[in-house]
Amino acid sequence: MNFGIAIEKLKQGNSVACKGWNGKGIFIKLKKGNSLSTPNNRYDEVMTHDFIYIDTTGLQTNNPNAPRDRVPWLASQTDMLANDWYVVE
Repeated sequence: MNFGIAIEKLKQGNSVACKGWNGKGIFIKLKKGNSLSTPNNRYDEVMTHDFIYIDTTGLQTNNPNAPRDRVPWLASQTDMLANDWYVVE
């Protein structure tokens, strides 16, 4: 599928990945923003806008130093033009 459809799948709550990425076990997901009206007024821990993050915690690689993280993600031009996106089950 193309990037536009992948974004729609994210909005529906799915995780998606691109077959062209280096490494298996990597995906992106949409995290919904929260209200500033949080319990205990913990405003410094609230993201108020939706954002996309990449999850590499399940990365399958022979490199023991490869990062296994969950961090905000920005699409590259290659990602946006790719047609090999798929829903991660």
